[in-house]
Amino acid sequence: MIKPGFISKKALILGCILCLQGLLFSCKNDIQQLKATLDKSIVNVERAEDVTIIYSKDGATKATLFTSHFTHIQNVDPSYIEMKKGLKVEFYNDSLQVQSTLTAKYGKYFEQNGNVLVRDSVVVTNLKKEQLNTEELVWNEKLQKFYTEKFVKITTPTQIIYGDGLESNQNFSEYKIINIKGMIGVTANSLPL
Repeated sequence: MIKPGFISKKALILGCILCLQGLLFSCKNDIQQLKATLDKSIVNVERAEDVTIIYSKDGATKATLFTSHFTHIQNVDPSYIEMKKGLKVEFYNDSLQVQSTLTAKYGKYFEQNGNVLVRDSVVVTNLKKEQLNTEELVWNEKLQKFYTEKFVKITTPTQIIYGDGLESNQNFSEYKIINIKGMIGVTANSLPL
């Protein structure tokens, strides 16, 4: 005799099995329709916050990149990493001492060719108290060099140099301005460095 409101274990299990079968076999979408409805831009994008990336070459750390917001876009060719909220890169010598520092408000890293494009308020400083200011700069990770065709301003302890275009090693200890526009000599104590 079964009491009112009481369900036997067999009846409960049978009911669950029937519900599951109904759910499994009631889906009528095929896999192609499901793929068509997915937003592929979400699937092929990775996002992270407060990211640190360490670059090494031949087992030695060469640079560390810091960014507060990181987006890895994979559904394009070439794929890239975008840093819309700025970045900072520290470049090291073989003893892991910081030799130069780069900051910018925007960056884009192209994984295939190892180029980092930085824009907007780009500043590079080195140990000789020299500072490069420009609006766009490319850092080639493999060659460990900086390049730009844009306007540059280099401030040293004794002069300010203006020009268009620059090539430099990543430590910013050796550089060449492609088209010098002018130089201004200054005294060491008059510079705001």
